[in-house]
Amino acid sequence: MTVNQFNRTEILIGKDNVQKLHKMHVAVFGVGGVGGFAAEALVRSGIGHLDLIDNDTVSLTNLNRQIIALHSTVGMNKVDVAEQRFKDINPQIIITKHKKFFLPENISDFDFSDYDYIIDAIDTVAGKIALAQIAQEQNIPIISAMGAGNKLNPCSFCVTDIYKTKECPLAKVMRKELKARGIKKLKVVYSEEHAITPAVSEENSGKRQTPGSIAFVPSVAGLIMAAEVTKDLIAIHDDKDDD
Repeated sequence: MTVNQFNRTEILIGKDNVQKLHKMHVAVFGVGGVGGFAAEALVRSGIGHLDLIDNDTVSLTNLNRQIIALHSTVGMNKVDVAEQRFKDINPQIIITKHKKFFLPENISDFDFSDYDYIIDAIDTVAGKIALAQIAQEQNIPIISAMGAGNKLNPCSFCVTDIYKTKECPLAKVMRKELKARGIKKLKVVYSEEHAITPAVSEENSGKRQTPGSIAFVPSVAGLIMAAEVTKDLIAIHDDKDDD
């Protein structure tokens, strides 16, 4: 057997499925604590083409949870850091960078017909709703991350439809807005853990509370998203997977 970096993956899912992943094009909206881990897991799994959408730069406060955040990358644009890292993992991967935040008003800047799957790891409700709408209109598979802030238990994440969620305040808002727009389903990763009340600190002492975070929560959400995308693209499902 010829040795290559995907040999162990081939043992698990088969060479044909690895080749299939090489041909897939996935868009990752948001390359932060959740999206960064999701994107890297897809690169290591053999996805051939990634669009990375984010206009943020790495900050010092990202080091506690974001895979692309290092002291050496502070101040750099996240999609630039991610591209360099991902091409070091798989030099053959195609990376398309979009140095912008996704908003409903710039939806025309993206050719969604190119995408085999959409990962929604952005924070704004308006953006998340717009992604869900375009995915439904163009029949593109999508998975959306709900809130990971102020959570401490990574074992509380599950994959389900948005209308089966509970506890998560963001999911509650999304259910209402999606229902109003006639969107009847949306695959999500969300935590059933009751949110912890954030402690007062220098960063969140004002009226707008900054959510607390820790390394092992958003990372798990991102890895779960990558797993769902990979399994869906090669049509492998667990018995526990929702319809």
